[in-house]
Amino acid sequence: MSETVRDRAAVILAAGKGTRMKSGLPKVMHPVGGRPMVDWSIELARKVGCSRIVVVVHPSQQVLIDHIAGLPGDITVAFQDPPQGTGHAVRCAEDALSGLTGDLVVLYGDSPLVTHDAIEELFGALEEGATVGVLGFDTSEPGLYGRLITSGHGELEAIVEAREATPEQLLVTLCNSGVMAAGAGDMFRLLHNVTNDNAKGEYYLTDLVGLARAEGKRCKAVRCDEADLIGCDSKADLAEAEAIFQARKRREALDAGVTLIAPETVFFAHDTMIEADVVIEPNVVFGPGVTVKTGAKIRAFSHLEGATVGQAASVGPFARLRPGAVLEQEAFVGNFVEVKNVRMAEGAKASHLSYLGDGEVGAGANIGAGTIFCNYDGFFKYRTIIGEGAFIGSNSALVAPVTIGDGAMIGSGSVVTKDVEAGSLAVARGKQVERKGWAAAFREKMAARKAASKKG
Repeated sequence: MSETVRDRAAVILAAGKGTRMKSGLPKVMHPVGGRPMVDWSIELARKVGCSRIVVVVHPSQQVLIDHIAGLPGDITVAFQDPPQGTGHAVRCAEDALSGLTGDLVVLYGDSPLVTHDAIEELFGALEEGATVGVLGFDTSEPGLYGRLITSGHGELEAIVEAREATPEQLLVTLCNSGVMAAGAGDMFRLLHNVTNDNAKGEYYLTDLVGLARAEGKRCKAVRCDEADLIGCDSKADLAEAEAIFQARKRREALDAGVTLIAPETVFFAHDTMIEADVVIEPNVVFGPGVTVKTGAKIRAFSHLEGATVGQAASVGPFARLRPGAVLEQEAFVGNFVEVKNVRMAEGAKASHLSYLGDGEVGAGANIGAGTIFCNYDGFFKYRTIIGEGAFIGSNSALVAPVTIGDGAMIGSGSVVTKDVEAGSLAVARGKQVERKGWAAAFREKMAARKAASKKG
């Protein structure tokens, strides 16, 4: 007989104003690894199989509310107004979770690095009979963190706030992260018994452990690395979380067979995909949505976002790939080239000093220095199509919409406004006029005028 699968849900607390961020942007909208912190918590909830997700926000956080509304999947927003503590925040999600009979985990929108494994272990504690599970971490500097007091058998006996702890309890290094799980029925039943009889007049989620223990129920602490549980209340915290994330991504890349010449200078996004045998030179930044295939080389001081780099392709140095840029096998983009929404087919080259926006470059085509795809008229974008084996001379402006046929050639300095047939040569520049002796006469005249002005 198969075991019954328990439903899972998540409440993500995100109503904090984040005044220490000193920003008009809601705290949980600040990014780590190129995406808002709240998105990390939502993704975590999905990874552990939460079929229902509720994000608790303050009604004033319209930017956050609109952001959640634009995310894929079914995510419910609940409002906390006014804020009255973590226990009150979870109760604000109760109506949205009516009918839930499974397990519920409380996550935080400002804690982006909590791992899938840690939450799975927390749910596992419930499946093993605990009424409440709490995620904790060991630290050498517990400071003002609440202490998790456990028995010799690993059972969680109490959560004690530092200011209320005895000297012996202050020696405990296992601290409370705030992340907690319980059966939905147990959590909301216990929350209804939480009071605000404390210095701040707030309802604390941590009181659930004491209430459950008073009923004779088991509680359990689950350990996690301290770095996984960093909460970001300030820009300094945000920078620390980013540093932890980047260090982990660099190690993942190195372990996967990627060559990082100066790892500490390379910055990844949350979804960067780099295959083995890719070489990344110093000072490279990957924004969201980048995939780099095996054998490619990303040279120094390049910036990539929303781009795909094919096998054995080369980017940079000092190149920029913007969203929609696709370099197929052995394509080449050199120094000071910007590519946006352009597919460069196998072996196509743009070696230096060009802007390629909205179009296609055929296999083996060569784009000369200073070439510009003139793709925008101030209102709409238009496409430039370069055929296979075409040659675009230096300092050419291709005014879209325009198509350059296979094997065609464009003379240097041309402004091309009409389609060019395959195999043809197009030259579109003014006629060169030479006036003999003009330059020498001009210099003599101007030198005399300058000398006269000094005398005057």
